[in-house]
Amino acid sequence: MNWRKRCRAVAVVVLAINAAIAAGWAGSAYAQQGELSLPPAVPRNQKQGGAVLEVPRIPGRQSGETESIPQLAPQQGPELTVPSRQLARQPGYNQLTVTILDQQGRYVTGLQKNDFRLYIDGQQRPIEFFRQDLNTPVSIGILVDTSGSMEPKLMQARSAISEFVNDLNPRDDVFLFAFSSQPFLLQPFTTDHQAVIGRLSLLYAQGETAIFDTIIDGLLMVRHGRWDKKALLVVTDGQDNASEQNLQQVVAYARQMGVLIYSIGIGNSNIDSSSIGFGPLGLGGLGLIAQDAVDARTLDMLSNETGAKTFILRTIGDGAAMREDCAAISRELREQYTLGFLASDPGRGGYRNVRVDVPSRPDDSVRVRKGVELGGTESASAARP
Repeated sequence: MNWRKRCRAVAVVVLAINAAIAAGWAGSAYAQQGELSLPPAVPRNQKQGGAVLEVPRIPGRQSGETESIPQLAPQQGPELTVPSRQLARQPGYNQLTVTILDQQGRYVTGLQKNDFRLYIDGQQRPIEFFRQDLNTPVSIGILVDTSGSMEPKLMQARSAISEFVNDLNPRDDVFLFAFSSQPFLLQPFTTDHQAVIGRLSLLYAQGETAIFDTIIDGLLMVRHGRWDKKALLVVTDGQDNASEQNLQQVVAYARQMGVLIYSIGIGNSNIDSSSIGFGPLGLGGLGLIAQDAVDARTLDMLSNETGAKTFILRTIGDGAAMREDCAAISRELREQYTLGFLASDPGRGGYRNVRVDVPSRPDDSVRVRKGVELGGTESASAARP
């Protein structure tokens, strides 16, 4: 082969290589632009609450991680009040969410800082920070039971949760877990509430019920929310039968983090929580619960521990009652107060009992978390390094 023929041969090879590369790029671009089917979930990481399986995000404007959330347009209403960074970083700083109800069960709003008295281990402490949460955005995690027994209830659950999300403050950032034998992260934190609603179509009933693992994972995740007020909503029709963690560990995390844990339990609880006293961690008598009943005792204990509330639905029916309960939770988050305080001798650590009184309204009901855990790995502080 002479020199000219060799040059032509090399040119043909180069053109072929370039064509192959171009075709690869085109195929990659097409794959990115086209719709992707959701592959089976794969393990994300092993944490305190067990493996969390995460469904990859669908391309497009579905959600944003907390670290890359765009700037939001100003919202009508009062400006968000937060503790100063200097206060929130002081050792022993904690916040409490307080709910006040009158004798008719109506929310009491319009109270001022001087109306409250705050006690830690029976000793009155100054209220260093005060806020009425009329327009306060919240970081919220929604945890939906998708075990096999939820099959006839998922349609109503989707409808109720959709209304719940639609009723939220537009600035609230929300994530969505499904859980059966283990938790699945269906939607990471986002302020795109329609993205969360869209993910509800992925709920599919099968497997057992890992409530404890899921609540712990939800608590670990909600701490990364952008707002200092944080809550979880748990929707379930059963009791835990698949978790690696136990109730004591859930209570320990709840005490450390100060997250409101609301619950909607569906089905016959077979327990009158008002007639059975809780032990130190509410564990006594759990064996009384029928295996096919919702664990109302545990749900109610977690809500009481955190200052939230549990709703029990004996039957799902057409879902109207569940929608009403979801609306009640959404409304309650806008009818509360936030109190911040500095614990004395924070270096001592340990659990401190909490009490809040409103002396000017002695007949009102005051709901607040039972206590705070100081010196834990997960601070309830509003500020993060």
